[in-house]
Amino acid sequence: MTTQQLDVAKNKMHAAVDILQKDLHAVRTGRASPGMVENLAIEYAGSTLALKQLGQITAPDARMLMVQPWDPGSVTAIEKAIRNSDLSIAPQVDGRVIRLPIPALTEERRRDIVKLVHRRVEEAKIAVRNVRRDALEGIRKLEKDSQVSQDESRRAQTDLQKQTDAAIAQIDQISKKKEDEVMAV
Repeated sequence: MTTQQLDVAKNKMHAAVDILQKDLHAVRTGRASPGMVENLAIEYAGSTLALKQLGQITAPDARMLMVQPWDPGSVTAIEKAIRNSDLSIAPQVDGRVIRLPIPALTEERRRDIVKLVHRRVEEAKIAVRNVRRDALEGIRKLEKDSQVSQDESRRAQTDLQKQTDAAIAQIDQISKKKEDEVMAV
């Protein structure tokens, strides 16, 4: 009984860590990375699509991204979405290709990005703690309903805390790595 709840909690904690990694992958570090724009929402043909679904995204060098839409009619929609995003990138349309020059980051902008990283890290930690709380309630309910012994309940709670500590440590490691990457000149 408790192993099921521990497995569910572990999977949810891993999902929170994975979501954080994907979120931080899109955070700008001064180097061109397709991950910065691939999930940008584009309004096109009456629906909202991710940029990666509308064209090929490449990084020919460290300061430039290129988007080659599969449908030439989507160039305007892509350009508009990039301009309206919070990426601070001015797209340059060159026929069927959209060039995205990545400007160098100032010290102030780097600090703002680090604050954004910390906010997202804290959100991930809260998600992990919420998973722990829900699993703990489930374990305590099983004990209260006499479906598991008190000893088994305590072991499950200890295991749950170990899983939580491991997920938080992994989040901290990801945060430190991203912070170092952003602050590197």
